[in-house]
Amino acid sequence: MRYLTMALLVMTAANAWAQQRPPIRQLGATVGKATETFVNVTAVRPLSNGNVLVNDPGGRRVLLFNSQLNSFTLVADSTSATANAYGGRTGGLAPFKGDSSLFIDPSSLSMLVIDPTGKVGRVMSVPRAQDAGMLSGQLGNPAFTPDGKLVYRTPPQIQMRGLAGGALPGQPGFQMPDIPDSAAVVRINLATRATDTIGYIKTPKLKMDVSRDDNGGTRMTSLLNPLPVVDDWAMTPDGAIAFVRGKDYHVDWVNPDGSKVSSPKIPFDWQRMTDEDKVAFIDSVKAARARQGAAAPTAVVTPGVGGAPAPAQAPTGGGNPQVFVFSGPAGSGAPGGAQRGPTTTIQQNFIPASELPDYKPPFFAGSTRADTEGNLWIRTIPTSAIAGGPVYDVINRKGEIVDRVQIPTGRTIVGFGPGGAVYLVNRDGATMTLERASVK
Repeated sequence: MRYLTMALLVMTAANAWAQQRPPIRQLGATVGKATETFVNVTAVRPLSNGNVLVNDPGGRRVLLFNSQLNSFTLVADSTSATANAYGGRTGGLAPFKGDSSLFIDPSSLSMLVIDPTGKVGRVMSVPRAQDAGMLSGQLGNPAFTPDGKLVYRTPPQIQMRGLAGGALPGQPGFQMPDIPDSAAVVRINLATRATDTIGYIKTPKLKMDVSRDDNGGTRMTSLLNPLPVVDDWAMTPDGAIAFVRGKDYHVDWVNPDGSKVSSPKIPFDWQRMTDEDKVAFIDSVKAARARQGAAAPTAVVTPGVGGAPAPAQAPTGGGNPQVFVFSGPAGSGAPGGAQRGPTTTIQQNFIPASELPDYKPPFFAGSTRADTEGNLWIRTIPTSAIAGGPVYDVINRKGEIVDRVQIPTGRTIVGFGPGGAVYLVNRDGATMTLERASVK
């Protein structure tokens, strides 16, 4: 009995040691900075020679930088500077075969094949028109498996409910469609267009209320959860798909041969949220939004030529950056000019504090990236006990946490390159800059 007890103690101690989280270390030194500024970098595509493609959807540009990040050429933009137009919607950038890349343009439903010199060699159509917007990379970066299949997250499959008498939003009898809290990750063969579903991830649940005012206008109010428990996904270089589960923080793997493996739970410092904590968290988010909106006017968007949105009309004074007002078609009756029709107001609010999770989740959606070695880098939600910049959990192909890396304040990792290169963006006010650092 004594030996059995000792054995159990040894096993318990070994298990506790195995579950310890690695100490936090700092990211390696910065080895390059671009002097060019960006509006919003969503993806980079490092090449084998050290050059890097950068997607700046805010500036509606794709640029090819040299390995020192001190010069670039324009690949696509919204002016006549290049022969390749950057559409009006957010485009996506993804690795393709070898050192070639794809720029996905949802506006034209096309994919431009970019060679290593930044030249567009050919154009392909997107595999499914309804998925074009999801190839922008804002909700998981599209990727290609080693055998050439495209992997990406699909849009939510909204279930429309019956509408009494064809009622429109804000009218009696109208019911908002059900917006699901999950989405599929699919794999598609571009040659045959054959598609298979790899798995599903949990996504934030959106609640929407619709009402009509006395002037015939429509008010749509969405209730956002600022701290949702969600899943994330990424593809490793060997073609394995990792589904990172937010509820208990573990990884479900779909290997290239189709086999599935679930890794053990990843050690994490779970923080319980009391009722007071939840109220304080919601109040802090509202205060942050109020500070953002102090100088942001309410946007009023009116139809332009052919029904297209015209530039936003902004009244003077402070406003809420989460309120958008769209006026209806012009009518007659106003002295000296046209009179706008009923308005549609879209406002974003937050869920009640009581509906926040009891434990702070480990990450937000879009927090996971795979490096060139097949490790997952997961940007964790910060805690008050950790000062400085964001901390990434590094998870190997076995689903084990092998490193914890803190990056400088204000930075976000946007990609990994050969030779242990890490690409980060640094936001400074309304602009971003690009930096390259070493892993260690």
